Amino acid sequence: MAPKVLISDKLSAAAVQIFKDRGIEVDFQPDLGKDKDKLAEVIGNYDGLAIRSATKVTEKILEKATNLKVIGRAGIGVDNVDKEAASKKGVIVMNTPFGNMITTAEHAIAMMFAVARQIPEASASTHAGKWEKSKFMGVELTGKTLGVIGAGNIGGIVCDRARGLKMKVVAYDPFLSHEKAEKMGVEKVDELDDLLQRADFITLHVPLTEQTKNILSKENLAKTKKGVRIINCARGGLVDEAALAELLKSGHVAGAAFDVFSEEPATENPLFNLPNVVCTPHLGAATTEAQENVALQVAEQMSNYLLDGAVENALNMPSMTAEEAKIMGPWVALAGHLGSFIGQMTDEPIKAINILYDGVVAEMNLAALNCAVIAGIMKKVNPDVNMVSAPVVAQERGVQISTTNQSKSGAFDGYIKVTVVTEKRERSIAGTCFSDGKPRFIQIKGINIDAEVGEHMLYTTNKDVPGVIGTLGSTIGTNGANIANFTLGRSAAGGEAIALLYLDDAASPELVKQLEATGVFEQVKPLAFDVA
Repeated sequence: MAPKVLISDKLSAAAVQIFKDRGIEVDFQPDLGKDKDKLAEVIGNYDGLAIRSATKVTEKILEKATNLKVIGRAGIGVDNVDKEAASKKGVIVMNTPFGNMITTAEHAIAMMFAVARQIPEASASTHAGKWEKSKFMGVELTGKTLGVIGAGNIGGIVCDRARGLKMKVVAYDPFLSHEKAEKMGVEKVDELDDLLQRADFITLHVPLTEQTKNILSKENLAKTKKGVRIINCARGGLVDEAALAELLKSGHVAGAAFDVFSEEPATENPLFNLPNVVCTPHLGAATTEAQENVALQVAEQMSNYLLDGAVENALNMPSMTAEEAKIMGPWVALAGHLGSFIGQMTDEPIKAINILYDGVVAEMNLAALNCAVIAGIMKKVNPDVNMVSAPVVAQERGVQISTTNQSKSGAFDGYIKVTVVTEKRERSIAGTCFSDGKPRFIQIKGINIDAEVGEHMLYTTNKDVPGVIGTLGSTIGTNGANIANFTLGRSAAGGEAIALLYLDDAASPELVKQLEATGVFEQVKPLAFDVA
């Protein structure tokens, strides 16, 4: 029986035809996604669901999706899909991460031109029959310094286009190496303050994470060069819009161009109706070419999975064959956890990632395992990264990847060891999978441990002296936190010691501060792992 796919948003006729040509039964209802009750009523009839942004795939919808195997999002953002619920349901979530990069980058460049020459205001004035030539005095881009915050896929294209405009480009991206920046022809700065003080224009190209939220805060905006112009075509929430509005009114900031806002749809905003502020309604990916590209890509990817079992650009499953998935599942999870640990522990640019596979795991699909490790590491800077796009993200940042496989060499049937190299240090962690399929951490920084991986964990380091465990336990207890599992290790008596705790809930900032205030611990780091 042929697979059946529902398209509940507007996709091109060419995308619909791809499904048909591949022998897949397709039901094209482009307005159905707006009716969540009707969607819930019919979703159980389909093997695949192709969407854009209008359809909201909630846990309630997924509960009714008794036959659903794959969701394909034509575009990069999947905020409208409950990925955790989909994973629990066994539904693969795919996106098309590279289809709208050029379009979004071009929009940022267009917005920069628009605010530099006050084009929207000048156009409105001229349409109104005014001829205010002297009112709209602009600035050239040539010779100006462009500060790019985030030099990944889209930011890298913006850097290239800006260099073509004869601008001096300064990039701030903790995961961009100096070597890669040199090849791009841009100057990498290690401190955001350096970029803020030098840039004539600032453009943002980072995802919205805990680290990047309000990256242009009131304090950081105050550090900018007088007369700066700010462009945000990335994500709402990266800029303190109220603080920016005040600086625009005072004249410290000469202009701003925003395609994204902290609340969308944006019917009101502090930036609205201010002079020399250009606003567009989230049009970054809104070109005919981009919309066509992502529609065709998602149709091909979904067809490949439904007919051949091939997994491409999946956010919640590795790229591998169905046969491999049965055997490799626990090891893929382990690889992701090892990468996540390293990523959460590393703040400086990563120069190299070295992965060692030992024993039984050395005979598996190492490409998929490599992707899981790299994705785990890179998720700290880009939550949208998946196992397919992760190597590309690493390559763009000049990260060297090396893999070694060897025969069984220790007490375990197999294990994975991940080492990252930065300009300052090397950091390593190893893990294995027991017969129950549960991943375990077995070594950190060369110190042997045996730690179950939990959703909420706490990592500490200290000198091996008496009383540390008591201080750790009592401080955690007085903060109302409960320890599910507690693992200790040390390099030698009186040497370096580590503890890895599995907590029922995330360690609060107050708990972390209190542990640091004891003066006992050299490092206190809360960690989070996706163990769904």
